[in-house]
Amino acid sequence: MNNTATQSALIERVKALIIGVPDFPKPGILFRDITPLLASPEGFRDAITLLEERSAPLSPTHIVAAESRGFLFGLPLAQSLGVPFIPARKPGKLPREVASQSYSLEYGEDALELHAEDLPPGARVLFVDDLLATGGTARACVQLIEGLGATVVGCLFLIELEGLNGRAQLQGTPCIAPLCY
Repeated sequence: MNNTATQSALIERVKALIIGVPDFPKPGILFRDITPLLASPEGFRDAITLLEERSAPLSPTHIVAAESRGFLFGLPLAQSLGVPFIPARKPGKLPREVASQSYSLEYGEDALELHAEDLPPGARVLFVDDLLATGGTARACVQLIEGLGATVVGCLFLIELEGLNGRAQLQGTPCIAPLCY
């Protein structure tokens, strides 16, 4: 499906299922609620189609997605592309040996972990998350993946909040987001 008109129609159908909620979780924030998209089998299928079409040319051998909403898009995308899915989880959630990467939040620190043995050196990894905002989570995942000897071929998001300039955190890594606000 490379037809520009068809792509635009898909984007508009998916966008129509994402609701802007003002002042959530705090005043001044316009939250992009994806739950109506998740509740629509056709809309969700459209979203995965958009992501698949943008990621297939990158020829990833693995998909890594961040906990938790990245899992919603990363796993079906991995299935569509026929590649392994590797979850990046919060500390203490994975039972085997992990590699870990800390990152800064607005008020503190957090970390993400992968099972170290699940991502072979030389793998071509596509990082997937639902939303690119400030870029901290994505940057931590890119560092974690590269620290294990794999190559990040791109970062794929359903939504990008352009005003927060998250792409700046990912310089040198292709960033793809079909929906921009």
